[in-house]
Amino acid sequence: MKTVFITGASSGIGAALAEHYASQGARLGLVARRQDMLEQLRLRLPHADNHRIYALDVTDHAALAAAAADFISIAGKVNVVIANAGISVGTLTEYEGDMAVFARVMETNLIATVATFAPFIAHMKQCAMQEPCRLVGIGSVAGIRGLPGAGAYSASKAAIISYCESLRVELRDSGIRVVTIAPGYIDTPMTRHNPYRMPFLMPVHAFARAAIVTIDKGASYRIIPWQMGIVAKILRMLPNSLYDPVFEKALRKPRETANETKEFRGENHAD
Repeated sequence: MKTVFITGASSGIGAALAEHYASQGARLGLVARRQDMLEQLRLRLPHADNHRIYALDVTDHAALAAAAADFISIAGKVNVVIANAGISVGTLTEYEGDMAVFARVMETNLIATVATFAPFIAHMKQCAMQEPCRLVGIGSVAGIRGLPGAGAYSASKAAIISYCESLRVELRDSGIRVVTIAPGYIDTPMTRHNPYRMPFLMPVHAFARAAIVTIDKGASYRIIPWQMGIVAKILRMLPNSLYDPVFEKALRKPRETANETKEFRGENHAD
């Protein structure tokens, strides 16, 4: 039986991945902040009693490590770890209050990815001698080039892509494959708040199916959907003299305000 540990599992991409893995007979460890949403997800999965839920904030590294240890002890082996939890919110450097938002985005998106992987590596080195093991980082097309009004999100996703590349090389001889997936626009509750057109918007379950194929293959890096991969290649090649004036006028994700927190964890997409 395949065993899979997923953060940000209560909705969106995380929940869709959980549903597809469970339909394949996998045993799941599911992490998110809200106990009620996790329990609702667990109960609608096939073989609900096979799955373990952990209500915690991924920035609580001790709680995350304890959840990893518990799941390893129950499952006996862990084949796939998917660091999916993330925040997407607009930020502007000129506002002093956004400094705390920058820190929180980096802590949740980047540092929590490291904290998610760390407790599993020694265990997976042993498991990888017998069967495939995967560490999966969720980046974003928004990490390919910096988007105006999304400095924190773009920086965190670019950092995840580079971090996973470093880890992939570090673990090359261990048998553990490090897979980086960069979603484009995926139809989730988070993207429905975006105030702009989203090209190649992909249904979340179609994304989950494509992501699982990528993970099973142990591919080093994939942009999903493939159309956004072409867009990403074009964006990489654009000189700053063309990129800057085109994206200067792009619509931007709303910032947080003192009275309304526009925060979403557990889903990722191009911003």
